[in-house]
Amino acid sequence: MTELINIFIIVPVYNHGDTLRRIVTEILNHHAHVIVVDDGSNDRGIEKISDLPVHVKVHERNKGKGAALKTGAETALELGGTHMVTIDADGQHDPGDLPKFISAVKNSPMAVHVGYRNFETSNVPGISRFGRSFSNFWLRVQTGRKVLDSQSGFRAYPLEIFKRLKFTEKRYSFEVEILVRSAWAGLDLCDVPISVYYPPKEERVSHFRALVDNARISWLNTRLTLRSMLPWPHQKMIGNADISIARPLKSLKILLQQEETAKGLAGSVFIGVFFGTLPLVGLHTLIILLTAGFLSQNRIVAVASSQMCMPPFVPAVCIEVGHYMRHGCFLTEISMQTLGYEALERVWEWIIGSFVVAPVLASIAAAATYCAAWIIRKQLSLSCP
Repeated sequence: MTELINIFIIVPVYNHGDTLRRIVTEILNHHAHVIVVDDGSNDRGIEKISDLPVHVKVHERNKGKGAALKTGAETALELGGTHMVTIDADGQHDPGDLPKFISAVKNSPMAVHVGYRNFETSNVPGISRFGRSFSNFWLRVQTGRKVLDSQSGFRAYPLEIFKRLKFTEKRYSFEVEILVRSAWAGLDLCDVPISVYYPPKEERVSHFRALVDNARISWLNTRLTLRSMLPWPHQKMIGNADISIARPLKSLKILLQQEETAKGLAGSVFIGVFFGTLPLVGLHTLIILLTAGFLSQNRIVAVASSQMCMPPFVPAVCIEVGHYMRHGCFLTEISMQTLGYEALERVWEWIIGSFVVAPVLASIAAAATYCAAWIIRKQLSLSCP
């Protein structure tokens, strides 16, 4: 990543001839480097800015907003850009908010900055409010990260993303995919408060096709959620290293070098051992991955920790505790009678006992992890010159 920050403003356009010139003119009042990508428009709106000092790229046919943003990114890279700020051409976004993004990029160049639209204004469609909440929820599930407005198209990206990561989406769903993959790659997702303008319904121009585009986004969310459950690392741009469950101490050292905290690792272990102890037959890994992701904990550490709870030892302890809670004594007879004919009794005792053993065992494992991580962290700090 070059130290010099060179920002380009990218304006994707599809039949926004009525507002395009005004938007581009206002952008030029704040920033000189502008790229307009006409995504196959048929309203000849691009001709209205032919006299303005901007770079223009034209798709002969409509390929989708994601494809337009990719073209804008490729053009910015060719022109020596390091970052791009995307702003819609329909007049919803205020170019007057551009200085906020430029400042945010300079303060945190290796982050994705997302505009947080102020919905305390008139004419905001109810579907937009619902869509934002819905999208925010799935982003949290898939990445463990929170942003306030994951559907906003007013954003800033480091262009290194487009050189290092691969994307499959070409239309509106691209803006969902790039947030998720950027978070997986280790980049921060930051909120930038912005204003928003929604014209009256009869004046509104939108090319979002509710059925088709929502279907695409739903299918993408399904794929991303399933990928987020797989316990192997994502492609990284920041903090990449070879983490192996088979080498726990070495991996712990690597994780600490990657800015993982002792508290965070202990939290991951707690999740893994807690849910690993519960009798969630066939569902352990799924629930651990979803919980760890939602709470921004390390999935690999959580899943690896759950392996300590595999049968027979931990279930046997749960059964003994459950038996004691029911009868005031431990189960000492191992026979066909106690394990065969009374199998349902043992299952019930396993369930009861697990709610006692799970938090205790998880707390012990988390405390041990915290202590080990603290010691390793201290050794690492002492070894630094």
